[in-house]
Amino acid sequence: MKSTNPHPSHNGRRPPRRRGPRSSERPQLNTSAGTTALAYEPALFDPSPIAFERLGLDPRLLSGIRDLGWHATRSVQSGVIPLALAGDDVIACAETGTGKTAAFLVPILQRFLNALPTRPAATRALVLAPTRELAVQIEDQVQGLTYHTAISSVAVYGGVAMDIQERALRAGVDIVVATPGRLMDHMRHASTDFDGLEVLVLDEADRMLDMGFWPDVQRILSALPAVRQTLLFSATMPGEVLKLTQEFLRAPKYVQVGRRGGPAQTISHAAQVVAKGEKVQWLARWLRDEAEGPVLVFCRTKIGADRLARSLSGMGIRTTALHADRTQQQRTSAVEGFRTGAYPVLVATDVAARGLDIDGIAHVVNFEVPDTPEAYVHRVGRTGRAEATGSALTLVAPEEVPALRALEKAVGIQLQ
Repeated sequence: MKSTNPHPSHNGRRPPRRRGPRSSERPQLNTSAGTTALAYEPALFDPSPIAFERLGLDPRLLSGIRDLGWHATRSVQSGVIPLALAGDDVIACAETGTGKTAAFLVPILQRFLNALPTRPAATRALVLAPTRELAVQIEDQVQGLTYHTAISSVAVYGGVAMDIQERALRAGVDIVVATPGRLMDHMRHASTDFDGLEVLVLDEADRMLDMGFWPDVQRILSALPAVRQTLLFSATMPGEVLKLTQEFLRAPKYVQVGRRGGPAQTISHAAQVVAKGEKVQWLARWLRDEAEGPVLVFCRTKIGADRLARSLSGMGIRTTALHADRTQQQRTSAVEGFRTGAYPVLVATDVAARGLDIDGIAHVVNFEVPDTPEAYVHRVGRTGRAEATGSALTLVAPEEVPALRALEKAVGIQLQ
C-alpha cells in the first residue's frame, strides 16, 4: 500500500456535482417477447487505437502507462475513456481480456491528478470486484499506473487480517478496491468514510448484481453519495442485470465491444463426449499427449476440484487446485505456481472464472457442462486474451448432451 500523501481538486473544492437525469433521460424498458430488457442504445465510437499521448493525460500518469508497456488504447478503452473523462456514467460490455481494467482506471486517475489535494484525505474512488483474485489484480494495476504519483490505494478482501486494511481505510486512501463481503465487515466496524466519494466502479457487474451479491451491493450503495460517477464493466450483461442499473445509474452511456455476451473470436471451441466415470482418465491422456501450454480446468464443485487435482497429481501430472475454501495463502500459492509454470495444470471452481488474468493460458477445459451461458463465457475467457488465440474444450457425459445443446444455442456457438 502506498503512503497517504496528498495528491492533486479545484482549489480544494469538490468537483461540481452533476444533476440527476430528467425522467425522459432514464433508460426505457422493452418488454417484448415476454422478457424484460433495457433498451440501451449503444454509444457510437471509433474503436481504432489511440496513442495514450494523444488523450491529454497527466505526464505522471503517462509515465506509469509507459512503464507498463502500453502504447495505444484497445477498443473498449477507445470507447470508454473519453466518456468517463467527460464525467458520464458508463456501462461497458466487452469480451474478457480486452483491457477493461485500464478503461476505468485511466480516467479515474486522470480525474484525480487534474484536481488539487482533498483536505483532509478522503477516499474518492471505490472499485467493487466479486473475487479476491480480481481485487488483487486490479490493485496491482493501480500500483503500476500510480507509481509516479502520490495517489494511494488499498485492496480490501477476505482471508487475511483486517488491521492493515482498516488503517488504510481510516487514513482515507484515494482508491479502495474491495470485495463486497470484506468491505461490509469494515463498514460494520465503522472503518470506512465515503462522504467524499466521486467514482464507483462495479467490475464483473453481471456477477456483482446477481441475487447472490445484490443485497450486499445495495447496502454499500446506500452508504455512498447519491450523486457520483458510476462505471459498470463486464463480459456479459443479461437483461435482468441491466434492469437493476436503473436504481443507481444516471443517463448512462452504453459501450458495446464485440458480440454482446459472447466469447472472444480468438477462441476455438470443442466438445468431447466421455462417460462420466471415464472423464479423469481421458483428461489425463489428453493432458499428456495433446495439450501444449498451461491448462485451466473448471469443475462445478470445490470437492470435485480437489478430487480431480489429487487424481491428476497421482498420475504424475503437476496439478494444483483453486477454490473458495482454500486459505488465502493456498490460493495465492496456487495462482503463482500456475503463473510460473510450477504447476502446468490448475483445477478450479468458478472463483477463477473472474479475476484470473494470466497471460498465455493455452487451454480451458470444462470438466462438466457449465450451468449457465455466462459461466461458459467467463470461463473460456481465461484463454484467448489480449488478442492471443486459445482453445476451449468441454467434456460431456451422455446425460449432459441436452444441456450442451441448450448452451450452444444460448451462447451462439457450436461445439464440434
